[in-house]
Amino acid sequence: MPKHGVKEARATSTDADEPKRRRLSRQDRYRQLIEVAWRIVRESGTDALTLGSLAEQAGIAKPVVYDHFATRNGLLAALYGEFDMQQNALIDAAIENSEPTLAGRASVIAGSYVDCVLAQGRELPGVSAALAGSPELESLKRESEAAFLQKCRALLAPFAPGKDIGVAGLRAMLGAAEALSYAAAMDEISASQAKEELLETILGMVSRQKRPAARRAASRPVS
Repeated sequence: MPKHGVKEARATSTDADEPKRRRLSRQDRYRQLIEVAWRIVRESGTDALTLGSLAEQAGIAKPVVYDHFATRNGLLAALYGEFDMQQNALIDAAIENSEPTLAGRASVIAGSYVDCVLAQGRELPGVSAALAGSPELESLKRESEAAFLQKCRALLAPFAPGKDIGVAGLRAMLGAAEALSYAAAMDEISASQAKEELLETILGMVSRQKRPAARRAASRPVS
């Protein structure tokens, strides 16, 4: 048999043995990159997350990653946006199955917030901290927080003595939610402890909200 025939047979055999690469859709590729990015943060920390490291870990060329995120800040914003979207979806779903009472609404907020943070594990605090390093990303985080606090205000205000929740109370609640959820993510406390403490914090905060007239009286200087 001619030598070139042997070569052709070998080439054909090799081609048949090689698995065909499946071309991902843009949405599927985006989901893959997001999952790999979270894995990098989880295993190596936020500082290790770059567009280059993401391309290497995902096994694709850098231009593909740049086409999806353009910059590292864009990638961090996408990760935080994923958390924000999941949190809202979790709360909205839980509200539909909750009792229309203060305890029911407060339990939804406490449980959903803690569960969403724990779903991302230890990587979320690092991503959240990285957002503070950029004015653009910090603004994104603040906008997300404002939307979350407005959702909480709408849920809790009907049960407050003054039928409204002040900004100070909402900010105190958010601070407690972040601290307790991150402590649970770092295994300092259990998830149930975080939820119970946050629930009590929310209930206490709502009960302390004064009626408008009482707030005005309290703000007047003592003569």
